[in-house]
Amino acid sequence: MDEISDLMKQRALKLEALQSEGVDPFPNHFRVTHTSEDLQGAFKSSSDEELASVKESFSVAGRILAIRNFGKASFVQIQDRKGKIQAYVQKDAIGEKAFRLFRTFDIGDFVGVEGRVFRTKTQELTLQAQSLQLLVKSLRPLPEKWHGLTDIEARYRYRYLDLIANPGAKEIFLKRTRAIQMIRNFFIRRDFIEVETPMMHPIPGGATAKPFKTYHNALGMELYMRVAPELYLKRLVIGGLERIFEINRCFRNEGISTQHNPEFTMLEFYQSYATYEEMMQMTEELLCSMVKEIHGGLRLTYQGKEIDFTPPWRRIRFRESLLESGRFDPLILKDPSKAREAAQELGVEVGKKASHGRVLADLFDEVVEPTLLHPTFVTHFPTEVSPLSRRNESDPEVVDRFELFISGREMANGFSELNDPIDQRGRFLRQLEERKDEADSSLRIDEDFLRALEYGMPPTAGEGIGIDRWVMILTDAPSIRDVIFFPLLRMEK
Repeated sequence: MDEISDLMKQRALKLEALQSEGVDPFPNHFRVTHTSEDLQGAFKSSSDEELASVKESFSVAGRILAIRNFGKASFVQIQDRKGKIQAYVQKDAIGEKAFRLFRTFDIGDFVGVEGRVFRTKTQELTLQAQSLQLLVKSLRPLPEKWHGLTDIEARYRYRYLDLIANPGAKEIFLKRTRAIQMIRNFFIRRDFIEVETPMMHPIPGGATAKPFKTYHNALGMELYMRVAPELYLKRLVIGGLERIFEINRCFRNEGISTQHNPEFTMLEFYQSYATYEEMMQMTEELLCSMVKEIHGGLRLTYQGKEIDFTPPWRRIRFRESLLESGRFDPLILKDPSKAREAAQELGVEVGKKASHGRVLADLFDEVVEPTLLHPTFVTHFPTEVSPLSRRNESDPEVVDRFELFISGREMANGFSELNDPIDQRGRFLRQLEERKDEADSSLRIDEDFLRALEYGMPPTAGEGIGIDRWVMILTDAPSIRDVIFFPLLRMEK
């Protein structure tokens, strides 16, 4: 820390020296004409003779990453939003005063360079500086090994340094942005419209999760940050918007892990006159198109294991998956006490009032889910754990619902929507009964949603996909924190 303090003092002195000479260390009048990528792309194949014939001057700007001094000349490596380019700064070319000021520049400063292109003896495309201007004086030095900021918590906490120091980090977020744009294009081509729903709810709903609470002073009411947008999106379907999607932020006041962040991004979409089976088909098409576009094929490696996305993806019923694991007596499917015994043997904690379906779901999470490496649709979940899903017509104990699993984790959840308001009210009441011992004032029935259902919702199917988890797969990121710009961390002491 003492070393950093000394370096900051030196930079502060340089700042004062610049200002004493009438130099503005934070100007805003330099204009960029080209990026590093523009120049690299235009001239990467040009010969020395062809470059010599280019009379045009180009203006680039960016952060200094390296300076190599050679007396009356220096090479400066500059990084802009598209990449890096080298500039050659020569005293005779820019003038004695400008060169003297240049000597006060530090790694981390932002500069603007105008000049012509040439290639060095090592064949590196370089900008011969005809003028050079300081754009921002950096008062704090970059990490000593700026090319290797390796402390994982520091990378998350100081994401701005991570993006400077680790090209791979920036690449992850560029892929994330690209993936989200692909999702938008996919749905817009299919006549869906993008909508926005509230992030503050008077009653949390759409998922079983503990919400964050807030308070609105003017209205004098307690509100909850949304755990899911589902009930508001369905209100829009009831209002006649037959194909909608939302890329939304959700908040759940629960644990933090490599797969969970309290604030995360979800894609939810709904299509009227469709079923859960059409949702599965659409999901295959969406995710396969993204893998193919980003990875050039339908196979990728995630954390050392190859995942094959070639359709059609495997489909298996929930109950069959439990038996296929070979870990359970078939009696657990019919006898709730046997299911509880199996949970106890595995050390899986289940609530005293947990339904049979809930116990089976907990067993699935413990035993089956971690084994599902390749994309797998698990279908027909118990009705007790699916309060918003339509019952299966031939077996009312299960619902027309699926979850998609990839690399041992849930990636998506979709179903044919329950649009019977009487059945929906009954499900909500049973859900409250099962959770009535929880000291949570947010556990209430959303009467306005039930009122909306009573006006009639067309047969509809919907789905939610976890964007952050999906980007983890696409970018081979081991933790959800690697794909969120600013993951939640404890305050620094």
